[in-house]
Amino acid sequence: MTRSIRDRATGAVLASGVEPDVFDFEGNVYFTPATVSIDCLVVTDETYTCPYKGTCNWVSIRDGASKVAWVYADPKPGHDRIRGAYGFYRGQRQATEEVTDQD
Repeated sequence: MTRSIRDRATGAVLASGVEPDVFDFEGNVYFTPATVSIDCLVVTDETYTCPYKGTCNWVSIRDGASKVAWVYADPKPGHDRIRGAYGFYRGQRQATEEVTDQD
């Protein structure tokens, strides 16, 4: 089963893949870097610090919505699974939507 995240404004696929390159963690969906459309996204200098996972950088759609995803380059111990993966909110959001295609 392929899981994707799309830009709701343009329909562009921001990330798409299958397990184990796509996985759920804490209610969100994460995509490994190989499954992300890097040309559609930009990692910003803007950060958020989670007391459990550490500091992440926000990711914006190039020439589009901001803060649609996040990346933990160096998460705290116990959260190595999300290192470098792009986290997206599940479901339908203002700027993105999650799509599941049956293979």
